[in-house]
Amino acid sequence: MSTLSYSLHLGSDKNRKPSSRNMAKNNASGSTSLSNNAIQNARGLSRVDKHNYRKYNNNTELIEIIRGTSSLYDDVKKLYKEEFKEAVDEYNSKQTRDDRKITDYFKKISDNSKNDLACEIIIELGDKKYWNTKDDKFKHKMTNVFKEQVGDLEEQLPNFKIASAIIHYDETSPHLHIVGVPIKYKNKNGMKKQVGKGDVFTRDSLRRLQDKMRTLCIASFNKEYGLNDILKKKEKGRNKDINVKDMGNYQAMKDQMEKDKKALEIASKKSSELDKSTIDIKATVNNLKKAPIVKNTYTISENDKNKILEYIDKVDKTNADFKRTEKLSVTLNNVDTELEENREKIKILTENNEALSLKVDTLSKNIDNKNKEIKELKKDNKHLEELVNHFKDLFDRLINFIKHKILGKDKEREDYWEFSKDLYEHGIFSEKTITDIKDDYDWNKENDKHKDYDDFDLEI
Repeated sequence: MSTLSYSLHLGSDKNRKPSSRNMAKNNASGSTSLSNNAIQNARGLSRVDKHNYRKYNNNTELIEIIRGTSSLYDDVKKLYKEEFKEAVDEYNSKQTRDDRKITDYFKKISDNSKNDLACEIIIELGDKKYWNTKDDKFKHKMTNVFKEQVGDLEEQLPNFKIASAIIHYDETSPHLHIVGVPIKYKNKNGMKKQVGKGDVFTRDSLRRLQDKMRTLCIASFNKEYGLNDILKKKEKGRNKDINVKDMGNYQAMKDQMEKDKKALEIASKKSSELDKSTIDIKATVNNLKKAPIVKNTYTISENDKNKILEYIDKVDKTNADFKRTEKLSVTLNNVDTELEENREKIKILTENNEALSLKVDTLSKNIDNKNKEIKELKKDNKHLEELVNHFKDLFDRLINFIKHKILGKDKEREDYWEFSKDLYEHGIFSEKTITDIKDDYDWNKENDKHKDYDDFDLEI
């Protein structure tokens, strides 16, 4: 089981300083990608294009495009056209002066220093230390993980339209570059639909996005690799993972461990005292005098005898304490190991549960939106059905009107037959309709040439 770091980084103007770039070169990921700036204009977009697609050295073998083409610049221009054309046309239709009309919204934003033309997000899982031990085959399995991250980002942040997504495998850590355009809707001034980085990416929204994306990423990673790895605890100012202190019985276990620690300190103190007593006893034994009569026998004073007996008693007690502390040490180690294992299990289950909850919430929102769309489509469908029936009725009445005219005088009959053929040639009448009219025309021409008809019109 490994503990992996996760980073979701949004390009910012703060990274323009040389000190930030130098710091990025020595970051834990082993890449220089975090030194990117905000994409403020077309020139900046072109620079990011060259960096992301390795166009400055033609080193494209170790990059993988999972969204867009081989030209980031063209992809962003295309996105601008698709997303803003209708809003631009609507805005221009309301302008009475040509100099106020927008001819190229892409260029307008590029030339405006107050807006960023596009935004770049860099996503990375694991650091240089982790990926240094992995081979290329292992690294390239991240493709599916990053593909899911792109899809998750679109679901979690629908107002951020993605133009390009590309993976870099040519640096130590595999990482994902996503470039897109943040959009704000229903604007009261100017175009109703506009570029809006400040509205889409606030400090709170970015923090919530990081929370969700990191949870979804580790779930995708474990699914793809068949592992049970976990995320590192986030640093100050970032999200916090589940902590062992959140476990219900943590405080009770901590109190017990403090008591056991004190018992170990007492046992250690007794052991030190025993060492001193051992020195005294050795001196007493070395200074014993031989008995004058019995060979190999030593005499001992009452005081020395008591010292030895007291020493033996200390040894017995210390041994008993040592056995208890030894058993306690094993127990503490087991508790600590079990606590850590339970913590990791809880963390894995929590992260998996959060990922599933996010997926369920997203699917529920999508279902609600689809139900609204279906409801609107049903209304539209009913209206279209009414229109179709109305025009079908008009068409039937037109056919009956022509057939009636074909029953009339020769001149009138010929005029309406020519009119019918003209409608057929222009695709208004079908083969069946013109055949039906022709049958009436031929029959009337042959059989009713001497019959007198009332000259009347059918009202359409």
